[in-house]
Amino acid sequence: MAASKNINSSGRIFKSNVLEALTRTHISIPLAMYWSAGAASLWYSTARLGISWFVTILLFLGGILFFTLIEYLMHRYLYHIPATTAWRERFRYVVHGVHHDHPRDKQRLAQPPITSILLAVILLSLFRLIMGDAGFAFCGGVLFGYSSYLAIHYATHMLKPPKNFLSALWKNHNLHHYVNDDGAFGVSSPLWDYVFGTMPADPKRKAAEQTNLL
Repeated sequence: MAASKNINSSGRIFKSNVLEALTRTHISIPLAMYWSAGAASLWYSTARLGISWFVTILLFLGGILFFTLIEYLMHRYLYHIPATTAWRERFRYVVHGVHHDHPRDKQRLAQPPITSILLAVILLSLFRLIMGDAGFAFCGGVLFGYSSYLAIHYATHMLKPPKNFLSALWKNHNLHHYVNDDGAFGVSSPLWDYVFGTMPADPKRKAAEQTNLL
């Protein structure tokens, strides 16, 4: 069962003021960086590399889908790594535990600019090495997917759920934070939770089933 205290406060990770400052950023900075990188990858793939728009879009969409899988796997196996040692417990708190303790700390809902740039360079280099020129559009999709994830994650914590189909994203993430943090690992999409069977039961639906209301 997930627990959360002082949801409107901000926890401290490092004693150093410099390192502590590097853990924070305004959400608009990584969003602008990654969405711009995604758009630039589309232009560069077609205008400079001569890849057709059809192939470029397929690669871009493939990158977005690939990101949703990476998001799920990292959230499940890295961010929630079992705290079997003191080092693991500290690592989990630094990368994710502080967010569970302070879920409405808006300055820690995205990677800071330095790590964002480093991550983008590493990903582009990796996909370029593996896929050649096709790696630009594919990586652009991954970065676009990541920025969309950041926007959705920020919205689920800071904004009221919309009165449409997107409200399911708010519901799923609330299940993860406040009902059972052993499931609902997908933030931008519940796809992989259903594929791998980690979507927890809706507590209201479960209660209704027990009282024969469904």
